Amino acid sequence: MGHIQDRWYRPARDAVTGKVILNARGKPVMERSELYGIGLRYKVRYLDPDNNERSKSFADKQKKRAEDFLIGVESDKREDKYIDPRASMTTFRQQAESWLKSQSPDPGTRSTILSRLESQIYPVFETKKVGQIKPSTIRDWVGSMEERKLSDNYQAVLFNTVSGVMDSAVDDRRIRENPCHAKTVRRPVASSPPIVVWPEERVQAVRSGLVDRFKIAVPLGAGFGLRQGEILGFSPDDVDRTAMTVRIRRQIKTVRGVMMFALPKRGKERTIPLSAAMLAEIDDHEDRFPSVAVTLPWQSADGDPVTARLLMTGDGGRLYSGDLFTKVAWHGAFRAAGVKYRGRADGMHALRHFYASTLLARAVSITELADYLGHADPGFTLRTYTHLVPSSHQRAREAVDAVFGRPALDDGLDAA
Repeated sequence: MGHIQDRWYRPARDAVTGKVILNARGKPVMERSELYGIGLRYKVRYLDPDNNERSKSFADKQKKRAEDFLIGVESDKREDKYIDPRASMTTFRQQAESWLKSQSPDPGTRSTILSRLESQIYPVFETKKVGQIKPSTIRDWVGSMEERKLSDNYQAVLFNTVSGVMDSAVDDRRIRENPCHAKTVRRPVASSPPIVVWPEERVQAVRSGLVDRFKIAVPLGAGFGLRQGEILGFSPDDVDRTAMTVRIRRQIKTVRGVMMFALPKRGKERTIPLSAAMLAEIDDHEDRFPSVAVTLPWQSADGDPVTARLLMTGDGGRLYSGDLFTKVAWHGAFRAAGVKYRGRADGMHALRHFYASTLLARAVSITELADYLGHADPGFTLRTYTHLVPSSHQRAREAVDAVFGRPALDDGLDAA
């Protein structure tokens, strides 16, 4: 059990016998120590769960606070909630660097998270001790993001990053509670406007605007639902002509200026049905622009070199990063076709949405579509494309009528 030391006073002792002098009630008579009036008066001494001696000092007239602190420490020890005060002195950056190690092993994902930390989060939290970050700190930061007019989605991403770091501090027993979870903190909410699917005319117009060697990008996106990096990393060797399927096994991504092959998003390959029309598109493009063998590191800048024959490259086998392809080829297609570019709604992901809407319109199930798109959760697919699912109201009516429908009255019967 801990105790409280009064550094300014000590028991008086008899000058001859050296024994503590007691008053009429049998209590020690106190006298000023040589520390009287110097520094903090009360020192709480206690043993932590590892039996190491710890202490915390309080000023004059704060004995009640010292007593409450000691009671709290002993209670936390019994309930296994004790937090070493020194642990809370870890800086936010130190905690974030530890937390980052537990995030996705994908170098691109880590690079993105690190960029957010360095550009938006460290300028506010970097040197703060995790134990000093209070709900008020978080509220002020959220308010500053609103004042800078950051988008709702970006605010939500940044908030989740800070909250994740502070959750790890709770797990490491550096703080008791995550201030981001306080009731008075308003968590930014991401907004996802309904997806507007391109009409087929727009798909064909953009395709017509692409230079010939890049036109295949449109059927790969709209006919397979591929992401941009998967389109750039597509190989005719991924086609199984017997099973009439395509194995999506790689993408091209760029991390800190280094291009590399990597597994598709979420690190999972997938198989997509191959139609006769799509096989013809691939063969036609291969005849005109033979695929080129390309060697890139796998998964990271220093990964093992991997070679794949790519269907879509520039002149002389030139490789395009996603950003460069968007700026040069994709935007150029809109200009050439005389189609107004509307920003995010006209990114290459629009081809993927077109693919989803095409399948849903033909009664492909959400579970199958999720598998083809590479979504881990069919529920996410449903939430994303629920407004595109054809109405089944009439089928529902017919199903219920089959059970509860009333037979037509026989005109020959007497209604009476």
